[in-house]
Amino acid sequence: MTVDTVPYLNPYIFPPPTKEPLPYADLPIIDLAKIATDEGRAELVRDVRAAFSDHGFLYIVNHGLSPEQTKRMFDIGELALSDAVSDEEKKKYESNTQETGSYQGYKLRKYWHINNGVRDECEMYNINRDVTKRGNPVALRPYMPEIEKFGLHNHLNVLHPLLRLLALGLGLEKNRLVDLHGYSSVGESFGMFLLYWPRSQEDEEKSGQVWLKGHSDFGSITLLYSQPVAALQILSRSGEWKWVKHIDNAMVVNAGDSLEFLSGGLYRATIHRVVQPPKDQQQYARLGVFYFALPNDDVALAPLADSPTRLLGRASPNVAAWRKERTKAYGKSQLVKKENGDEEELINGVVVKHYN
Repeated sequence: MTVDTVPYLNPYIFPPPTKEPLPYADLPIIDLAKIATDEGRAELVRDVRAAFSDHGFLYIVNHGLSPEQTKRMFDIGELALSDAVSDEEKKKYESNTQETGSYQGYKLRKYWHINNGVRDECEMYNINRDVTKRGNPVALRPYMPEIEKFGLHNHLNVLHPLLRLLALGLGLEKNRLVDLHGYSSVGESFGMFLLYWPRSQEDEEKSGQVWLKGHSDFGSITLLYSQPVAALQILSRSGEWKWVKHIDNAMVVNAGDSLEFLSGGLYRATIHRVVQPPKDQQQYARLGVFYFALPNDDVALAPLADSPTRLLGRASPNVAAWRKERTKAYGKSQLVKKENGDEEELINGVVVKHYN
């Protein structure tokens, strides 16, 4: 991704990393630069298949953006979620999620119910990779060319190479998954700027310090640019919550439901959640920059090839139906609580679980 002369923007200042000795997940680190050689590509096929089969999460380094280019997107993200965009204008560009099944636009604070009457304190702005799909706030308009380039880079230079590795790991032709994730196809792949605000002590106690319930993502691949405020946790195979450690200018990458469907269950949509940061970071807001990749809207979410599976025989919604219903339901639907405290709902014939 190259950025030519760009408008000035107040720089975002990253909070310092936590010094607390947290129980971190031991996630593989994938060096995407190795894909340039046959030997390196073969190694990555093995490593990515193993990582997504076991953890469902990994780090990517050498993803093609310099630290300065990554930092620039945090600068823009902070602007989008600051008072440079008035509350009135945010309401004007608020996503109409319940009608459209889409997050495009602003998701304002207190939209989702978390637990025991506590509502969320996260605000987000979501932009389709086709940035012309809908209007944007005045303050963001000078930066739309950069946001568009950022989406293009993520889709073509990170997502597509990763999908080729994943297809080869399934024994498929290398572009089999790429063909289901066209940049110009009808679909919902989008960038997200997200800001979590610190909550009151009362809300922390009521919610058990959970900011976003344990869940799986509904898309194929989520790309999260690592940032220093610790709060993301993944549910390990042993049933323990493990923290995800910050690595400078790395991506934290996870598989979602759509990839689990398409791979016949070989690649895991790992459960993850967001919790209150450790004590030495609790005074900071937590800014995130994401790219959520989904297959084309008309793709049927069924296994592409014979593989170890726990999903065969389930309903197979297409991507548009799945992502619309998942989007509309999250944080708004009535969940059925199980004896162990977890919660469930049925969406398009598939049981969706939520973890506190």
